[in-house]
Amino acid sequence: MPKGGKKGGHKGRMRTYTSPEEIDAQMKAEKERKKQEQEQEELEEGGAAQNETAELKLPASGSDDSDDENSQRRRAGVEGLIEIENPNRMAQKSKKVTQIELDEPKQLSRREREEIEKQKAKERYMKMHLAGKTDQAKADLARLAIIRKQREDAAKKKEEEKKAAASRGMNSLSLK
Repeated sequence: MPKGGKKGGHKGRMRTYTSPEEIDAQMKAEKERKKQEQEQEELEEGGAAQNETAELKLPASGSDDSDDENSQRRRAGVEGLIEIENPNRMAQKSKKVTQIELDEPKQLSRREREEIEKQKAKERYMKMHLAGKTDQAKADLARLAIIRKQREDAAKKKEEEKKAAASRGMNSLSLK
């Protein structure tokens, strides 16, 4: 038996995944916590701003300074430098069928466009072919005309042979 005890260790255990409900609950709790922190900061800043305005007796300049300080304090630390947006943490918004717009032109991929063009080209060629305007259609029609003429000649030849055979048969009867 190896030193570590059982083979494999932790790697064979079942994996656990966070359910969507748990993620939603975590996000709601995080939003509530942020709101409470902001409210506390505003209360603290509001009290400090009132004290400053009372000392300076200039309400307009004191309120402008407090607005600038609020925005700076809210984005203190790394948040002021980097905007972090995790797409996995965002709440997924489901769209209803009535909200989806079907009128928008659908963007086709290159392969789909080429496939459609190929089908249209094939249809155009078949129309031209049926009308007898393509080289292949002209060659087919010429071949068909030659075959028809050969068949007509063969049919005439058979009829002549039948007539000749019938006339020989009468001649042979008359001789007997």
